[in-house]
Amino acid sequence: MKRVIPRRTFLLSSLATLAAHAAPPSVGEKVHWPTVTLLDGPTLGPAQWAEAATVVVFFSTRCGFCRRHNPRIEALFQRAQHKTLRVIGAAQDRDAADVRRYMREGGYHFDVTLDDGPLRAALSARSIIPLTCVIDRQGILREHIPGEMAEDDVLGLIKWA
Repeated sequence: MKRVIPRRTFLLSSLATLAAHAAPPSVGEKVHWPTVTLLDGPTLGPAQWAEAATVVVFFSTRCGFCRRHNPRIEALFQRAQHKTLRVIGAAQDRDAADVRRYMREGGYHFDVTLDDGPLRAALSARSIIPLTCVIDRQGILREHIPGEMAEDDVLGLIKWA
């Protein structure tokens, strides 16, 4: 005899499966990288993310904590220039001109994207800023660090290179 699964049960089961795949990874789990467009135009797809360990910092140009945190991220970027560590900012702002001005005035050279939504979906459900996420070369989420970090702690992230 063929077993018939009630439609409602099937739909709920399907939604639970989708939600499990859509949930950001926990520390120690694989990241499913999205495709994002950088502020200066190029895109990063899943293949490009796999080229190096990555530090992603979520920020806003209007966040005072971010204004103190991002110079430390820039220092990490400068130290990582010749290593296999990508440093990228994910701005919550919608105005590209504001973000470009913020980056220029701050003397920041790390890559930035306005596609914070897809990155947040791939990395963390937390909405705190700044939020720093570290992903190793194998694409495993290694650290979720909420809030502003001390300079020594930020510079210590070079260990993932």
